[in-house]
Amino acid sequence: MYRFLAVAVCLMLIAFLPGCAQMQGMAGQSADITSLLTKQLGVTDAQAGGGVGAMLKLAQEKLSAGDFDQIAKAIPGADKYLANAKQLLGGANVGNKAGLQSAFSKLGMSPSMVDQFIPIVTQFVGQTGGEQAKALLAGALK
Repeated sequence: MYRFLAVAVCLMLIAFLPGCAQMQGMAGQSADITSLLTKQLGVTDAQAGGGVGAMLKLAQEKLSAGDFDQIAKAIPGADKYLANAKQLLGGANVGNKAGLQSAFSKLGMSPSMVDQFIPIVTQFVGQTGGEQAKALLAGALK
């Protein structure tokens, strides 16, 4: 009887191990938005960081300080990304989605990459900062 239980427990543990490894990978990804973007879209770290920075800059331009703070708190290193955007844009504003596409072009990405970044970044913000932060960012990036 005990042997049967021991075998059953071992089999259950083996069955759950792949799921545990997958969850650990997801947890690691949630800590770093640039890693998430590089893995999912095949962009470089510099492109991912610059793209996130340009998106944050646009959100900062469009939202009140309090609303933007909700988004910034959801992205670890938001200040670093904004500094990248400032350097990329030479201090100019992003302004709108066309400006965002222009910033992506400066990073060596197709303007259409904006539409691939938006759902990944907004989903990340939703997971780390909640649905309200996600909605604020999504509205600012339209």
